[in-house]
Amino acid sequence: MDSIPFLPTRRFTAQAINLGMIVSLALMIWKLWMCISGSESPVVVVLTGSMEPGFKRGDILFLHMNEAPIRAGEIVVFNIEGRKIPIVHRVVTVHERLDNGEINVLTKGDNNQVDDKHGGIYANGQLWLQRQHIIGKVFGFIPYVGWATIVMTEKPIIKYLLISALGLLVVTSKEEK
Repeated sequence: MDSIPFLPTRRFTAQAINLGMIVSLALMIWKLWMCISGSESPVVVVLTGSMEPGFKRGDILFLHMNEAPIRAGEIVVFNIEGRKIPIVHRVVTVHERLDNGEINVLTKGDNNQVDDKHGGIYANGQLWLQRQHIIGKVFGFIPYVGWATIVMTEKPIIKYLLISALGLLVVTSKEEK
């Protein structure tokens, strides 16, 4: 009696290698983009309405970071100690200290009534942002494309279903000869 294996080893190995190559390529593109943009996170999704009407929840922002000075009016993405998610706000005030060249930056969401110092955005006791807090400056955006990320973050079951479906598709697809 001939038995047919459920999943031939050769085909499974080829599909696993293909999946690994796709994931590796995506990671290489991300790392290259990080090097070119100079930002540790060259793409972010707007998660709140604090920057409306300019940027809405779900917009994808593209960032860059260079040695150019940060100016009032620029939109920056920054991290605050104790918060996991970066924040997107506009620079309203820049103080440059001439003695050591350090800059202090005050930010505010376009849709917020008060600046981030008085609005409770900064860490307890923090009055300014320094350059090390800033991830990047916004140079472009695509509206609404980030909603997929928001949905998958807020409803993790959708993320797991999508990953499972894609994995199943890769494993069950047949190669053309």
